[in-house]
Amino acid sequence: MDLRFGDSKPTDEEREAVDALLGPPESAWEGADDRSPADLRWARGGREARERRDLLLPGLHALNDRVGWISEGGLNYLCRRLTVPPAEAYGVATFYSMFAVRPRPAQLLHVCTDLACAARGAGALTSGLTARGVTFAPSPCLGLCERAPAALLTRAGVEPAQDGSQPLAREPEHGDSSARDGRTADPAPSGGRTADPPTADGVGSADSVARVGRTADPAPSGGQTADPPTAGPTADGVGSGDSAARVGGVAVGVPGAGAGPRRSLLGALSGEAPTAPHTVNSVAPGGTTRGDGPAAHPVTPGGPAAAEGSSGPATPGAPVTAAGPAAPGASAAPPLAPGAPRTRLAAVIAPATAAELAYAVRDPEAAAPEVAAVMAVPQAGQAGLPLLARVGVVDPGSVDDYRAHGGYAALRRAFALGPAGVIREVTESGLVGRGGAAFPTGRKWQATASQPDAPHYVVCNADESEPGTFKDRVLMEGDPYALVEAMTVAGYAVGADRGYLYIRGEYPRAHERLAHAIDEARARGLLGDDVLGSGFAFDIEIRRGAGAYICGEETALFNSIEGYRGEPRSKPPFPVEKGLFGKPTAANNVETLVNVLPILTRGAEAFRATETKLFCVSGNVDRPGVYELPFGITLGELLDLAGRPDTLRAVLLGGAAGGFVRPDELDIPLTFEGTRAAGTTLGSGVVLVLDGSVDLPRILLRIAEFFRDESCGQCVPCRVGTVRQEEALHRVKDRTGAAAADDIALLREVGQALRDASICGLGQTAWNAVESAIDRLGVYT
Repeated sequence: MDLRFGDSKPTDEEREAVDALLGPPESAWEGADDRSPADLRWARGGREARERRDLLLPGLHALNDRVGWISEGGLNYLCRRLTVPPAEAYGVATFYSMFAVRPRPAQLLHVCTDLACAARGAGALTSGLTARGVTFAPSPCLGLCERAPAALLTRAGVEPAQDGSQPLAREPEHGDSSARDGRTADPAPSGGRTADPPTADGVGSADSVARVGRTADPAPSGGQTADPPTAGPTADGVGSGDSAARVGGVAVGVPGAGAGPRRSLLGALSGEAPTAPHTVNSVAPGGTTRGDGPAAHPVTPGGPAAAEGSSGPATPGAPVTAAGPAAPGASAAPPLAPGAPRTRLAAVIAPATAAELAYAVRDPEAAAPEVAAVMAVPQAGQAGLPLLARVGVVDPGSVDDYRAHGGYAALRRAFALGPAGVIREVTESGLVGRGGAAFPTGRKWQATASQPDAPHYVVCNADESEPGTFKDRVLMEGDPYALVEAMTVAGYAVGADRGYLYIRGEYPRAHERLAHAIDEARARGLLGDDVLGSGFAFDIEIRRGAGAYICGEETALFNSIEGYRGEPRSKPPFPVEKGLFGKPTAANNVETLVNVLPILTRGAEAFRATETKLFCVSGNVDRPGVYELPFGITLGELLDLAGRPDTLRAVLLGGAAGGFVRPDELDIPLTFEGTRAAGTTLGSGVVLVLDGSVDLPRILLRIAEFFRDESCGQCVPCRVGTVRQEEALHRVKDRTGAAAADDIALLREVGQALRDASICGLGQTAWNAVESAIDRLGVYT
């Protein structure tokens, strides 16, 4: 192991950021300033040092969040603390797009230029920002496709509290704090005042839980359900009565042409009053009810209505309160002293205009709060939705409200069935993975549970980076306790006592909601050494990704958690044999895991009879969002629900790794088998609709750029092939017929090499969309 540390020293800020995660150094070998006589006699290392390697990614986040970039001195100090070679740590830091190893502004505006946003005006948005002199960084998909075009404003650095005002809340790494090696948690947000005492449901009061630009879903608490939709379109575009269609046994809203989520979202940001807001309690992130009035108040200038938890007009520059108290029983560092600095948070602006982004960059405190997660669900409030039923109904910050709406019934049934019974039920249900591979979940769990090697792990892949995908984000933001419960069930079934939840770094609100849910579950005995008094021990750690599409591949995700570059591993051995930390691991995505709950509560046979799938509809449609529909619904029926454009040009199924279909192919049944028979793929459920105004060659070029950027570079076919594919598409973007023939032939050769020789699915699918556009849509002819 080459531990050649440079001469660069960390700044006090960098040292504080690392020590907040790891605790103070115990010796000069770990970076302490003073060398003791004992340091000259012995040094800690070996297994103990190697077992801390998995804290490298959280440590890089700590540096990047505090300073805005990772300096040589800061990296050296982190490497000393973890006994990691600086050369290896540099390779990890440069692997992720969210990190920088050169100085950059502490405040950075990320503007999505990927497929859904490109179809909804991202080009005009970036041109407008350039004209206004606003500095921004083009970004791959931010997972906000239903609100395209979208932007994410990240703010690093610290700011001391002044004149008694409340400090900005920092984004905690709660999951990382519940570590195995006596790791301490991030400082509990307090900023010099003690957190408000827990309320009856164990969470802090409204004053102790508000966050920068992000408040809670407008959802009822205490078991109250939302008022039934009135006839005609409501604020979220969902009608009832005559406006609801029933497809395959599931009620599906068909709002009026002038309504829909986008209209509500735009109205929220522009000051347009909603037509008929749902009447539910307004809830703060910690679960505290602010009143009994409508969650979406009529908008007055200065206050968005659909903003989460807004109880009145937003006041620019108003002080922001700190986060709530750490959950009892969770390890936590002491609260900071009065006036202590706080790391700034991120703000989501979507749908965005150049004027709004310019204003947010100038005064981030006055940026409009992010809209409620329920606004991404056009079917909100309808019956018969196994996965989305609680989104917008249950307070995502209250475990009591979750349990009042059926939460933890599945876990109790799992304990009644036993591990083998749970696996048998999941197997008989026919549940397959919803990330695109469609591998039978029961078989995976059975293979993991049967391995003699211990310990076993459960990993939730919440790094949904496929352009056009946002279903997992909506589930995590709107119903976080469901995922915590589902991971606990999975851990019980496969014999794991620890789960890791790997979440996209571009999902700040989902990360916050899940961190809070895990703390609350731990405090209530729903996680920990004795879950629900059953004697079963299980806990969850959150790991935040840093912008790498390849980490959606399960073995690359394992490497990322372990503190290495997120590069895929060769198979075999398969993860069920040697996965995370070389141990048997069951890895599933969010939608797959959450489906386990209705399987256990309703039974395998009932689930199989009414099985649904989440579809992410975006692009040129009237009502973009997440739709939960029965398997077998046709593509045309889905587009009718979402509001298809007048001039439909093409539909991209499965995202950038999927394929295009023509307007005359809308009778394709949306099942894994049906799409495969039609020569395309269902993938993770992406349905990107493009009308006649979209420049398809530019869309294909953006897909090629995406794969070039996201290739990890480990294997030559992908590393070189994605570059050659992009080069050829650049040459032919304005050509047709004979002028493009040579490059089309070259594209076919490169695409076949990518498909046949790449080590993982990224390279193997990089040619799919381009090939389908050439062969099915006749692009370049």
